[in-house]
Amino acid sequence: MTTHTLELPDATLTYDVHGPLPTADGRPPLVMIGLPMDASGFTALAAHFPDRTVVTYDPRGLGRSVRTDGEVDNVPAVHAGDVHAIIEAIGAGPVEMFASSGGAIVALALVTDHPTDVSTLVAHEPPLLTALPDAAAADRAASGYRDAYAAKGFGAGMATFIAMTSWQGEFTEEYFDAPAADPALFGLPVSDDGVRDDPLLSQRSRPVLGYRADIAALTAAPTRIVLGYGEESKGTVTERTSSALADQLGHQPVLFPSHHGGFTGPESGYPGRPEAFARTLHGVLDRIN
Repeated sequence: MTTHTLELPDATLTYDVHGPLPTADGRPPLVMIGLPMDASGFTALAAHFPDRTVVTYDPRGLGRSVRTDGEVDNVPAVHAGDVHAIIEAIGAGPVEMFASSGGAIVALALVTDHPTDVSTLVAHEPPLLTALPDAAAADRAASGYRDAYAAKGFGAGMATFIAMTSWQGEFTEEYFDAPAADPALFGLPVSDDGVRDDPLLSQRSRPVLGYRADIAALTAAPTRIVLGYGEESKGTVTERTSSALADQLGHQPVLFPSHHGGFTGPESGYPGRPEAFARTLHGVLDRIN
């Protein structure tokens, strides 16, 4: 692995290249992106692609990448511009891409704005709340965990986030009438450390959840787009967003092993099944090669 930095006018991006460039097999690099997860979250998955050149990066303001634009919000189009700059820097596009969670929304913005950058996009569980039939209620539920974090700190915010993301089906009044989630039941801290800059629980990632996919642009792009979700996610909000977007794009989503972070190893604190996950991803990517 080699580590590189890319200087932009308003950020310094750090990215890693696992393998040779140009690639040894002639296939495009496989770029893996997440948000607010940085490159370290793809350690286990990248290890199961020894035959491929894999590129990972830290989004601006996260991990090793520094932003100097004075902003803190995670705006998909801004992050998409960063990924575009990295693809240009490695000089190996169009690339194949695996994108998870908020990174999958960034990838949708990338394909919209730079449709020739990506040949195949596998978008795993994008939290695209605007695609849901209960979009307004889902946005209200997301506001709930941000409000809990703002009022009581990390433990309360994360407990409410877990309650939201594990809820089955549409967000009905039954969800909103339920008692507040107890952080102690999840082994989370009940005290408030006063910190309010968590990239997941704060207002910083609100633009990610509020992103609206441009279906016409995505359909017109030459990119092959595959939506996917984990088998343990069935019925939850991120399975529903994945299935809704796949339906709008006219295809069926792919079922992956494990959960929302099913590609991660023990280092994540909530490990999935990265070997099985990688086999499924290999199958999806190899289907047209």
